[in-house]
Amino acid sequence: MLPAMEDDSTHLPASRKAAIVALVADAGQVTVQALAERLQVSADTIRRDLDHLDGEGLVMRTRGGAVDPTRMPRMDPGLNTRIQVHPDAKEQIGATAASLVTDGDVLIINAGTTALAVARHLREHRGLTIATNNLRLATEISPKCFRDLYLFGGDVRHAAQATIGPVAFPVSLGGRDMDIRCDLALVTVGGVSTDGGYSTSNLAEAAMMREMLGVAGKVAILADSSKLGRRLFAQITPLDAVDYFITDKEPPADLAAALRKGHVEVLWAPVASAAS
Repeated sequence: MLPAMEDDSTHLPASRKAAIVALVADAGQVTVQALAERLQVSADTIRRDLDHLDGEGLVMRTRGGAVDPTRMPRMDPGLNTRIQVHPDAKEQIGATAASLVTDGDVLIINAGTTALAVARHLREHRGLTIATNNLRLATEISPKCFRDLYLFGGDVRHAAQATIGPVAFPVSLGGRDMDIRCDLALVTVGGVSTDGGYSTSNLAEAAMMREMLGVAGKVAILADSSKLGRRLFAQITPLDAVDYFITDKEPPADLAAALRKGHVEVLWAPVASAAS
C-alpha cells in the first residue's frame, strides 16, 4: 500500500494528475484504489484522471488501474497483456460492431483483442458463417451463434494468437484455392491517421488484412481512441476505402473531416468509467 501524501496541492487537478504520472512511472503499475488512498481522493476521481492521462499518452489505462507506457513491451506484446489495455473501450466497440451484423451473415473477423470483444457480443445472433485468423476466437464466441467457423491457415504468431497467410481455403489437399466472399469484414487496426489511413506494425499482417477487405461486401474498421492519429509501419488501406469506422470517442476534428470527405460512417459511443 502506498502511504498517504501530505501535500494539499495534490487535491488540485493539475497537481494531482502530475502526481499520478509520477507514481505510475515510479511503481510501473498502480491500482485505482492505491492511488485514491495515496492522494486522498475518491476512486471515481482517480478513474477520470487516468482516462484523461491515458488520452494524453502519459499512462496506459488497464482494468482497475494504470501502467507506465514506457515499460510496456515494444515488440508484439502478448494477447493476455493487450486484453488488459482499454478493456471498456474494446467492449463498447465490440457491441457497436455486432449491431451491424444480421442473422445469417457471412463475416470475416481478424485477430486482436477488440475482435474478441466483437465475438462476445455476437452471442444473440444465429446462423452466422465466420472466417478468421484469430486463434482465440473459437473459445470466446458462443457456439449457438454460428453455423460454420473457419480458420485461415498460415504461419502462427504465438504472442498474437493469430495466423498469417492467404485469405483463401484449398478445395482439396494440394488443390487450387476456393474463392470466398463475405457480407461484412470486421477488421481491427493499430493506427488511424489522415495521412496514413489504416495501418499496422507488421507487413505480412497488413497484406492479409488488405485481402480481407478485398473480399467483403462491406468493411468496418475497429480501433479504440488510443489508435487515433497514429501511423504505423504498414498501411492497410486509405481512409476512404471502407464503409464504417467504429471507435469509442469522437475522432479529432481533422480525422473526422477526412472520414466525412471519404464518405465513411463513423460510429462511436462514450465509455463509462472503468470499475476498480
